[in-house]
Amino acid sequence: TTAAALESFTVNFTITNLPYTSDLENPNSARFNATQRVTATLLDRLMKDSSIGPTFQGCVTTAFRYGPGSARDETRVDAVCTYSKEPWAAPLDRVGLYHQVSNKTRGISQLGPYSLDKDSLYVNG
Repeated sequence: TTAAALESFTVNFTITNLPYTSDLENPNSARFNATQRVTATLLDRLMKDSSIGPTFQGCVTTAFRYGPGSARDETRVDAVCTYSKEPWAAPLDRVGLYHQVSNKTRGISQLGPYSLDKDSLYVNG
């Protein structure tokens, strides 16, 4: 049997109660690493409970940026999530996954300790 191909998709959202600071640009900073761990763990839990759960491999937070415009009172999160493309699994349904994430974040308002900008969620397959 051939190993299933790994496929990735990006997830982006804005955290409104995490002020952006320059140490979030530095992958070696304690703040970057702590925030990266927390956001990846929260995303992993979300995805494991979604329709892609059985094939889900994990999420990695790849970058933090300041919010729309130049709002430094918000932090934009870029993450890449990976799943295995199994022959028995349905193809990735970005729209369906978006709605599941929306439902599990109280209408894109809450992810763990973070408040989210309800218009900021983006799922790209």
